[in-house]
Amino acid sequence: MKVSVFSTKPYDERFMAAANQGQHELVFLDVRLSPKTASLGCGCGAVCAFVNDDLGADVIAELAQSGVRLIALRSAGFNHIDLAAAQKANMAVARVPAYSPHAVAEHAVALILTLNRQLHRAYNRVRDGNFALDGLLGFDLWGKTVGIIGTGQIGENVARILNGFGCNLLAFDPYENPNCTDLGVRYVDLDDLLRASDIITLQCPLTPQTHHLIDADAIAKMKPGVMLINTSRGAVVDSSALIGGLKSGALGSVGLDVYEEEADLFFEDLSQTFIRDDVFARLLTFPNVLITGHQGFFTREALKAIAETTIANITAFERDGVPVHPVPMPGDR
Repeated sequence: MKVSVFSTKPYDERFMAAANQGQHELVFLDVRLSPKTASLGCGCGAVCAFVNDDLGADVIAELAQSGVRLIALRSAGFNHIDLAAAQKANMAVARVPAYSPHAVAEHAVALILTLNRQLHRAYNRVRDGNFALDGLLGFDLWGKTVGIIGTGQIGENVARILNGFGCNLLAFDPYENPNCTDLGVRYVDLDDLLRASDIITLQCPLTPQTHHLIDADAIAKMKPGVMLINTSRGAVVDSSALIGGLKSGALGSVGLDVYEEEADLFFEDLSQTFIRDDVFARLLTFPNVLITGHQGFFTREALKAIAETTIANITAFERDGVPVHPVPMPGDR
C-alpha cells in the first residue's frame, strides 16, 4: 500500500523505514497535514498522521475523494480527528494505543525532580561560574502527597516510580486500577485530591469532560505553592488560569510537556523567529515554570513501538480491511 507519512522528522523516517522493511511504499513528507497539503495524499491508500496534523472534516473529505481509505495515527490520542466525518466517508482510523507508558511516566517524574531541585537553573548558573545555592532550595519527596489524575498505564507507572520515593499517593480516575491500589494508591474525588496534594500530575486523556479540568476554580482549591505537572494533553489545563495562579503564588511551580495551542509551536525550530503566542511567551518568563516541547514520548523504545504498531495497522488493513487498533467510531462506544 502507498502511504503518505505527514509531519515527518528524520527520526520518524528512520524508525518507520526500519519497521516497514519494504512492505509498503512510504512517502515521507516534512509538512503537516492541512487543507493546503491534503492533496499530497492523492493516489495513496492511507495517510499517516501525527498529533498536530489537521484531520478536520474538510481534510478528511479531500482525502476520501482522492482515494485514501485509512488514517493511521502515530499517536494514542485521537481528539484532533473529526471521527464523524471519517465515519461518513467510510474511512478507517487506526491509532497506537500504547507505545511506552514508561517513557511518558519517567518524563513526568523528571519534570518533578528538575523543578524541585531547580536543576535547569543550577545548570545555567554553574556554566556562568555562579556556584551560589541561594534560590535553589528544594524539598524531600519522601512523605509528600502526590495526586495522580488519570491512572491508566502511564499513571500507573508514575505511581510505581513515586512509590519508590516514599510518596503518599492519591488518585482520581472514573475507573480504579487494581495495580495502583496494590501499590497503596488511594482513590479520592477530584476536590479532595486538589486540596491534599503537594504535587499534582496529569496523566488523563483529553475528552469533553477533561477539557480545562484544571482551571482557575481548580487552582483555587489547591494547596498554596503546589507543583503542577502536565504530560497528558495541553487543553486539560487552562493556560490563562496558570498565569493567574503563578502570579498570585497559588502555584509554586509548573512543569509542562504539552500546551493547548502547541500546534503552531512544537516540533519545529523557531529559534530564528519570535513566539507569537502571548500566553506561551508569558509562561516562559516565570523562573518556576519548566516547559519541554512534547518530548515525553521521545525514547528509542517508544519510537520503535510507534513505528511497528503503525506498520502493523497498515498491513492488517490492507490484508483484512480492519487495522489492529481501530479507533471506535461514534455509536460504537
